[in-house]
Amino acid sequence: MKTRRQNYNEDEIKDRLSDLPDCVLLHILSFLSAKESVQTCVLSTRWKNLWKYLPTLTLKSYSHFKTLKGFTKFVSRILSLRDHSTALHTLHFHHHGIVQPNLLRRLIKYAVSHNVQQMRIHVYCDIQHFPPCFFSCQTLTSLNLYVDQPRSFPHRTLFSYALNMPALTSLTLGFFSFLGGAEPFSACPKLKRLFINDCDVLDKQNLYISSTTLVYLTIHCYPWNEIKFLLCTPSLCSFHFRGIPVQKLCESNNNLSSIKYLNIHVGMSSNSADTLLVLLNWMQELATIKSLTISSTTLHVLYNLLGLKIFSRFIFQLSLFITTFFLICFVF
Repeated sequence: MKTRRQNYNEDEIKDRLSDLPDCVLLHILSFLSAKESVQTCVLSTRWKNLWKYLPTLTLKSYSHFKTLKGFTKFVSRILSLRDHSTALHTLHFHHHGIVQPNLLRRLIKYAVSHNVQQMRIHVYCDIQHFPPCFFSCQTLTSLNLYVDQPRSFPHRTLFSYALNMPALTSLTLGFFSFLGGAEPFSACPKLKRLFINDCDVLDKQNLYISSTTLVYLTIHCYPWNEIKFLLCTPSLCSFHFRGIPVQKLCESNNNLSSIKYLNIHVGMSSNSADTLLVLLNWMQELATIKSLTISSTTLHVLYNLLGLKIFSRFIFQLSLFITTFFLICFVF
């Protein structure tokens, strides 16, 4: 009697995965980390050099390497052995711990010289270690940049650069201190999305967010951290803010009539008369919005500062000038 295994024909036991075109296999490998992609070279001769043509590099030290020396050696080997004629579309670099400046510079220079379009970088270092070519990359369309300092370091990383990225459309910045009066985004003529996360401005001055193309703006700051900013964004449509509002949104010669969607989350620690005045100023500046989303804590702050009768009247008047949609979003 033949076993089931003997009944298999040659087609049934064939390695069908390896028969897929290179473009399909490379797409599959792009979802893996660089180390996992390299490890596929042991599967067969078909896979031996495939990883060298990957358009995506995902380098994470905290989950795949036991020592900094091992991680550094691996990244150096990747950059040396990768096919240099293949463009690097996406670079994800997350290093848990102090990164070696030479390694960081080499990696970023390699990415820029290979026409990188998307970068996600989260490192512990000084941004001074980034090479100058990074801040004027001509091909970058999406950048997610978190540059943190060790907890023992007394100050945040100073972001003192004006980005000159003509193709950039989406930008996320986190853990930075900006110089007062700076306009770091004005030389990004295609910028549409901006997310500023847990940043501040030195000497309690204003950060100027100036962009004629910006459509979506999100600013998150925590109760222990305030950020002052002024908007010059004539195309801005959606504005999300989490934190403590501390000043007007724009100067007298600008207007924010383009904003139609507003989301405000004010923390409980913002329970002060100054916060109330700023929020009321925002409502006046944004009198043409169509949709308002406010958190339960924001409602609580307004209720405590206004009292029941005035609060009820305020909510009623608010609902009148929001012409299309009014939403109270309870966030716990």
